[in-house]
Amino acid sequence: MKVILYISRPFEGRAHDFAVLKMEFPPHMDWFANFEVKLDLGFQGFKDDYKCLLLKIPNKKPKGGSLTEAQKAENKEVAKERIRVEHSLSGLKRFRILSDRLRMHDLDQYHEIIGLCAGVWNHSLIYAID
Repeated sequence: MKVILYISRPFEGRAHDFAVLKMEFPPHMDWFANFEVKLDLGFQGFKDDYKCLLLKIPNKKPKGGSLTEAQKAENKEVAKERIRVEHSLSGLKRFRILSDRLRMHDLDQYHEIIGLCAGVWNHSLIYAID
């Protein structure tokens, strides 16, 4: 299902996804020890910093080389699972809170608005099933 379960607090300026993950979930604690984790290529160092049951991350193409057919097939399987995450993000972007220029300066209020949008998105999924 495409339900949004967690939204991190917003950060001013540019912040890399993996840096935000480390701030929200400090590596010294076992946050993901009992979970299967599916990530994109922006989280290459995850396996060095965190413990998890199973890590699914696409294979990165070597510089000047290419992926084997087995690696390509594995990447395709990871992408099939990851598309649900992308659909959830696009559902949240329908409210234009993430895609338009932010003109408010109160990040706490912005976080609340994003949470409300995620709640409306999740609610619409429940009624889409009925």
